[in-house]
Amino acid sequence: MARAASPSSATSGNAQAKKSAGVRSNSAPTANAAADADGDFALKSLQERFVADRRYSPGAEELLGFYEQMLLIRRFEEKAGQLYGLGLIGGFCHLYIGQEAVAVGLQSALEEGKDSVITGYRDHGHMLAYGIDPKVIMAELTGRQAGISKGKGGSMHMFSTEHAFYGGHGIVGAQVALGGGLALAHQYRGDGGLCLAYFGDGAANQGQVYETFNMASLWQLPIVFVIENNEYAMGTSVKRSSAETEFYRRGSAFRIPGMKVNGMDVLEVRQAAKVAIEHVRGGGGPVLMELNTYRYRGHSMSDPAKYRTREEVQGVREKSDPIEAAKAELMTGGVGEDQLKEIDKRIRAIVAEAADFAESSPEPEAKELYTDVLVETY
Repeated sequence: MARAASPSSATSGNAQAKKSAGVRSNSAPTANAAADADGDFALKSLQERFVADRRYSPGAEELLGFYEQMLLIRRFEEKAGQLYGLGLIGGFCHLYIGQEAVAVGLQSALEEGKDSVITGYRDHGHMLAYGIDPKVIMAELTGRQAGISKGKGGSMHMFSTEHAFYGGHGIVGAQVALGGGLALAHQYRGDGGLCLAYFGDGAANQGQVYETFNMASLWQLPIVFVIENNEYAMGTSVKRSSAETEFYRRGSAFRIPGMKVNGMDVLEVRQAAKVAIEHVRGGGGPVLMELNTYRYRGHSMSDPAKYRTREEVQGVREKSDPIEAAKAELMTGGVGEDQLKEIDKRIRAIVAEAADFAESSPEPEAKELYTDVLVETY
């Protein structure tokens, strides 16, 4: 069997000639190129740039859009929790309540049609932040034919190639390596796109994550690695499970600059995204972002979350809730209470309509068991 050549071995002489002439090659740089840049390498450079200008300054309409997206995710997830309790959603169901600012802040900085996104199994919020129809997401949660994965993926396995959203993955950390592949595809095609690859603090201890870090840095892939640190992984505090709890430092051994961000502030997340994406699009290679956030519910709907107190959760809700913080910013900017109530009413109606659509949609026919297994028909 013939082996495919690695990106670093392809036409190194031509690439070096282009570099000497001041022309940037679409092929990945060689390992020597990374070594040549040693003098310019600074792990703290992005963090310092971010800290110097930490918060994004949106227009009134843009901030209102952030607020509406986060509120849609919150109300959608609350409804999903209700439907799970009623037995209309089966299997695992991981809610995004509390973490809304991460997906909204980051994905609002992407270029639709150019960039790609991949995440783990807590994926409903990321899809909503990407503007995907709540109806097809809820239909997928309830296992209906109208679902975005035809009712066969459920909560953890949702995809939309139309939106360059590649999952939704149930294997902890597996999406990181696949994200590296998406980034390699962007680089190979020379389309100017990048991959946003999400994973959690629990997945951050998986070996395949660091294999991907190594390749991404060696080949200078256009990828932003995003650790959503909600503090408890599946139910164990990061202080009890991780020797290095400052996750943004985890890329240091691979020469990947890190950024530490308050994931409960959508404007701080948006500004951090701007800094990271400019670095990647400028040919600087991968970035590792740690978004410190908090999930209000258990790891999944089956998790009673006895590893933390109700007082702790309530304290975060009262002091750091991302939606309440955005609401306060809007009111300071002149948005009235009545307008905000009307927005909430409208979003609740959208979510109710999505739930009705899902409940009234048919389940997949038995023959669907044999579709979408292989790329071609046999």
